[in-house]
Amino acid sequence: MAEDPMSTPDAAVPAGWARTRERGTFALMRLMFFVMPHLARPVVVYIVHAIALYFFVFGRRARAASLDYLTRVAKALPESDIRPTWRVAYRHFRAFGTSILDKLDTWSGRLSVDDVVFEDYATMRAVAHAPRGALVLGSHLGNLEALRALGTRGRRVKLNVLVHTQHADYFNRILQKAGATDVELIQVTTLDPAKAIELRQRIDRGEWVVITADRVPVHGGRTVDVNFLGGSAPLPIGPYVMASVLECPVYTLFVLRRGARNHVHFEPFAERVTWQRPSRDAVIADCAQKYAERLEHYLRLEPLQWFNFYRFWRN
Repeated sequence: MAEDPMSTPDAAVPAGWARTRERGTFALMRLMFFVMPHLARPVVVYIVHAIALYFFVFGRRARAASLDYLTRVAKALPESDIRPTWRVAYRHFRAFGTSILDKLDTWSGRLSVDDVVFEDYATMRAVAHAPRGALVLGSHLGNLEALRALGTRGRRVKLNVLVHTQHADYFNRILQKAGATDVELIQVTTLDPAKAIELRQRIDRGEWVVITADRVPVHGGRTVDVNFLGGSAPLPIGPYVMASVLECPVYTLFVLRRGARNHVHFEPFAERVTWQRPSRDAVIADCAQKYAERLEHYLRLEPLQWFNFYRFWRN
């Protein structure tokens, strides 16, 4: 663990690039939302591949970040047969474009239960039927939105997805038009008392709060350094602070596309996240490292499905 485990984001992590990528993602999703209903998916796939090629060619920083990531994968996971070449980096970009199509398929209801494999459905079902909700730690690995498929089996769970994007309201309108009335994006920059009370009320109603735990927010925030793929990387402490405030069970969720189907991995993370003041930093550091290890475990299965296109590691 680093000497200063509760540090601020490194200046080398470019918030400006994160905002640029957000705008690119927003534009691509808006285009796909209006185009997909009028074209067959195989046709749209070719369009997405062309757009991915554009971002690959002209997104110098994103391309460099992808190659850096692939270099680390090749060294840490030699069994993956991944090589840090431009060809593989383009496949990385193309996989990101395909994931956006999968998101839209999920939101519009075209993703059926037959397209999803629940690796531990009994656990997921028990949490869905519990009187109180849960905090779910997601990631930018695979298609997190496949969680909506839970609604096709038994009780439909209301999902509150915490985001940092300035386009949250617009995305909510897109979701509603697509029929995803059980998903709400909630823009958060800080966990102020009013927001904490609102989220706790949602938990008390049996709803789930979903937050990604593998990315430093665009607007900054406190982080903790973890060992990830053989290097030191900052992860946000926000998810674990939120877990302590909500006082609810915490789970991890990883959804990987393997072949033509999405595989949902839903695991218990902690019954509660609590600490005494002197142990706060140590508890948060342990939680972040535990999450990093689970992320690396599933990343080994599909390394090209982790979509963090910015400088992630300290060194």
